[in-house]
Amino acid sequence: MQQLEMTQEWDKVFPLSERVDHRKVTFETQYGLMLAADLYTPKAMQGKAAAIAVSGPFGAVKEQSSGLYAMRMAERGFVALAFDPSYTGESSGEPRRTASPDINTEDFMAAVDFLSRQPDVDAGRIGIIGICGWGGIALNAAAADTRIKATVASTMYDMTRVSGNGYFDSEDKEEARHAAREAMARQRLDDPTAMAGGVVNPLPDDAPQFVKDYYDYYITPRGYHKRSGNSNDGWRTVGTQAYANSRFLYYINEIRSAVLVMHGEKAHSRYFGEAAYQYMVEGKAKGYNVVGKPNPNPENKQLLIIPGATHCDLYDGGYTETVGKGQPKNLIPWDRLADFFREHLK
Repeated sequence: MQQLEMTQEWDKVFPLSERVDHRKVTFETQYGLMLAADLYTPKAMQGKAAAIAVSGPFGAVKEQSSGLYAMRMAERGFVALAFDPSYTGESSGEPRRTASPDINTEDFMAAVDFLSRQPDVDAGRIGIIGICGWGGIALNAAAADTRIKATVASTMYDMTRVSGNGYFDSEDKEEARHAAREAMARQRLDDPTAMAGGVVNPLPDDAPQFVKDYYDYYITPRGYHKRSGNSNDGWRTVGTQAYANSRFLYYINEIRSAVLVMHGEKAHSRYFGEAAYQYMVEGKAKGYNVVGKPNPNPENKQLLIIPGATHCDLYDGGYTETVGKGQPKNLIPWDRLADFFREHLK
């Protein structure tokens, strides 16, 4: 077993709730990587509880949004695990900040392995939450692992779609992909360890609104964390190459378990969630180049659009002013999420 160096002090971007207990844990994936995690449990818990594994956003760490989601679910009676994916945060893996569709899907399934073995968890009542890029990964894991009984994809990206097609499918053509592949091939020889950089900093005045939103979360005290790639030097430049040449949501129309896709009304990424939901239910959607059969269990699939919410509002609920100031908007419907899991993790 690998030994990880993990800080034991509370270093999250949110305060610890008085209603939960917290401890640091580790677990191993089938790729031999050791993952670091925070386990949140309700105080005065009685008997075996339903459990939820949480990760995301893509490029973030468990001290940010995923930890907040896990803690809020623990406040509502669930055992909740927020973990750092392979190669990121306090988890193992070299070179750092490398990503892969199969390795990241395994991260979620390994988290289910871990939760299934906990003495205070009912192994037949496990769900997952994926945030941002990990929303797509969560759907992929739910399609692969029937132990996952309920899934929430919050403010999701389809990382394979955006990596191969660009934003809003603006680069969905062979010529653009070929040029990107040639650039990546050169990078592998020039300097495969180079980092691509995190959120743009300093922020240009003409940055798109969603880039400003990312800056407001990842760079300001609202969400900055020293181990977060998005807050600092980002991913290894060739570290996400596998995502650009993959498509990993084409079996989500076969997910029989319950799924809730949650997105903000004003999120630039909304089209990812809406298309994934449509394909999951109907077997066809814009952005999907194959047509499958309709879902065998469409009745337990839900699409929830949060009025007025942007992409990053669903990281922590959002604030009425930029740079993390103003009053909390509280746009994440925590009780709605808890009710969804209670219904489907009976």
